[in-house]
Amino acid sequence: MTLKPLADRVILKRVAAEETTKSGIILTSAAQEKPQVYEVIAVGPGGVIDGVDVVMEVEVGDRVITGKYTGTEVKLDGEELTIVKQSDILAIVE
Repeated sequence: MTLKPLADRVILKRVAAEETTKSGIILTSAAQEKPQVYEVIAVGPGGVIDGVDVVMEVEVGDRVITGKYTGTEVKLDGEELTIVKQSDILAIVE
């Protein structure tokens, strides 16, 4: 099954958390903080939304940062994905 985002929606996949600290301490999965860095999996077409022309600025493969509690989490084929509006994306990581 595949997801195709509509309008200004973007589908994101969380980037794996660091398993060790800079000093070399290995963290258990319970101690790891969920990163706010995601990889863009799919991008909607944009268009006119609520009377405003929305141009999609992110592309598939970009790494982005979102707000901590934004988006809708879905599980598809055992993979955890997050669907957000483009306006919920705070920055592109280069």
